[in-house]
Amino acid sequence: MIADKQAQEAQPAFVLHAYPYRETSLVVETFTRSFGRVPLMAKGAKRPTSTLRGLLRAFQPLLLTWGGKSELRTLHKAEWQGGQMPLQGTALICGFYLNELLVRLLHRHDPHEQLFAYYQETLTALSAQKDYIPILRRFEQRMLQELGYALTLGHDVSGKPTDPNRDYCYEIERGPVAWDESNPNHGLRLGGKTLLDMEQGDYSNIATRQQSKTLMRYILNYYLNDQPLHTRQLLKDLQQL
Repeated sequence: MIADKQAQEAQPAFVLHAYPYRETSLVVETFTRSFGRVPLMAKGAKRPTSTLRGLLRAFQPLLLTWGGKSELRTLHKAEWQGGQMPLQGTALICGFYLNELLVRLLHRHDPHEQLFAYYQETLTALSAQKDYIPILRRFEQRMLQELGYALTLGHDVSGKPTDPNRDYCYEIERGPVAWDESNPNHGLRLGGKTLLDMEQGDYSNIATRQQSKTLMRYILNYYLNDQPLHTRQLLKDLQQL
């Protein structure tokens, strides 16, 4: 789907990724509230005199104005909105992890206003809280839900309520299947308690934290076509993901 090609004025947005284009310009992948992921050409943004210089930073709320008729629109103006505390240390790497997921999984020009709002809330949580695991798991779940890949957690594929005292095999795009020792399932084995904890957003249990990490990696790898995430390796090195 191609969004409206007319000029867009002061659209709420975040920078997900930027890379150099020729000597003085940047190509900026943005996540906008009303138009989804939009690639923009920031002409001359690397020049010392550019009004865009220093504004096109990740994790800062912006108002962007752009126009053009091609797939790659031209960025005309960026205004910093403030109000977002900067991310530091591991929180910063977590933020880049979220951005990499969005760049890889969001289709261009496909609006996700609820996900945009939740992304902003997640950045605020990363800047204020020290336990990043629940923040990342909840965002991953919410993102998959918004993209139409919601996890089935509260019941198995037959419709029976998830039993916290038994094990399940999670099959992608189906859901939990009761584990059968005599007939091993094809999928990832985990406890029913983990599934129910994830449904409630409760990551206080150590087993839940470990198993939910494995489950989300298993599912995301499927939708990423097993292409590795650069930021995941950084977080793995820090034993955070």
